Parts: sequence; C-alpha cells; structure tokens
Amino acid sequence: MNAPTQAVTLDGVCKSFGGHDVLSNVRMHVGVHETVALIGRSGCGKSTLLRIIAGLLEPERGAVSTDARVSFGFQDARLVPWLRVWDNVTLGMRPDGASSMRRARKAAAKRALMHVGLADAVDMMPAALSGGQRQRVSLARALVREPQLLLLDEPFGALDALTRFDMQDLLAGLRAELGFATVLVTHDVAEAVRLADRILVLAGGEIHDEMHVDRSSLDDVGRPVGHALLEQRLRDALAA
Repeated sequence: MNAPTQAVTLDGVCKSFGGHDVLSNVRMHVGVHETVALIGRSGCGKSTLLRIIAGLLEPERGAVSTDARVSFGFQDARLVPWLRVWDNVTLGMRPDGASSMRRARKAAAKRALMHVGLADAVDMMPAALSGGQRQRVSLARALVREPQLLLLDEPFGALDALTRFDMQDLLAGLRAELGFATVLVTHDVAEAVRLADRILVLAGGEIHDEMHVDRSSLDDVGRPVGHALLEQRLRDALAA
C-alpha cells in the first residue's frame, strides 16, 4: 500500500451561522510534512475552518478526509490552575486511576515537556510559569498525543514579541524533528512567511489566494530569502 501524500483534504466545505455564510466551497489540502499558514481578516472564518478540520464542528456541505492523528493548540494555554504541569499535559488522555496509569501518564508528559524545553517543570503549578512557559506546556499537551497533523489557532498571539519569536523557533525545530504536518492560523504576515511552506488567504468564505514559500535558502533568523517581497504581496492580498 502506498503511503499517503496528504495529511488532510477538504472538498467543497461550507458552513454558516445564523443564516450567514462563513465558509463557501473551501477546497484545500495539506501534505503529510507540510506547514500551511491560513491568514485573513478577522471574522473571515479561519478558526471555524480549523475546528472543522479538527472535527470540533461539522460542515453543512462538503467533506474532510484525513487518517492522521490530529492535535489542536489554542491561543490561550487553557491550563487547569489546580493541576500540576504534567497533569495538564496529559489531561483527558486516560482515567486517573491506578498508580501505574499515573506513572505512564507522567512519563509521557515528561517526554513531551522535554521536546519544548520544560522537562524540569513537570511538577510545577501553572501559576509559577511565565506566559511563554504556559504556551510551551500547551504545545506539549498537543505533542503528547504524537500528532501527524497539528492544528494551531493563533498560538503565539498573546505573547510579547521576543517570546513569540522564540516560540516560532521552537515550532520550526519541532516540525523538523518530529515531521508532523501543521495548519497555522495567524494574523501575523511575517509569522506566516517565517514558518510556512505555503500560505492560504481566506476571504469571502473561500481560499482567495495561495502563495508558496521557497524555504531552500534562509537568513540567519530563519526567514526565506525575499521574505519582505512576499510579506508585501500578502498584505496587498489582504487589503484587496
């Protein structure tokens, strides 16, 4: 059997709320090791589309095809304040029963936390973490499920500029190390260009434009050569 080439495919996906069409005939795909950034104006349906891919919302028409293990990361870390970091990372994975299950969950959490540079925080409480550390825990919670497709909804939007840059580096490194496909919703044009292989512009409920990013040559901060021109093209597409 041939290995799949697509992590997910959407064919004619439509969704409306209260009689208002949010998505109309969306057709897109994401390759098995590809990072796709989804950008567009506020309210254009980016988060709705991501939730449909995740199976959190049902489309009214159209189809979503994926055999990939899917994990979802939110802008807000959404950590339970009275649970330790390791328990937040594995929350919902298994019933919290026998001590052997707890040990297995904690070991899985520590492995995921190692990937995000927080192995020493396994027994800490969320209140003791910085904003960037909390977002790393949220990313570890997605990674602990060993996803083949990672869906991220503005994951770094609430962070300061320097922490956001560090988190972009972390995500790029994890993608190279673990090989998962990614769909990244972002309002930040520079972030999309820095992280994505392909950028989709959502407007009027449809994929309005598609831009490929040549990542064969990067500058010293991981941006593709010619990034400024591509960023301007995207701003022009968003303004159209």
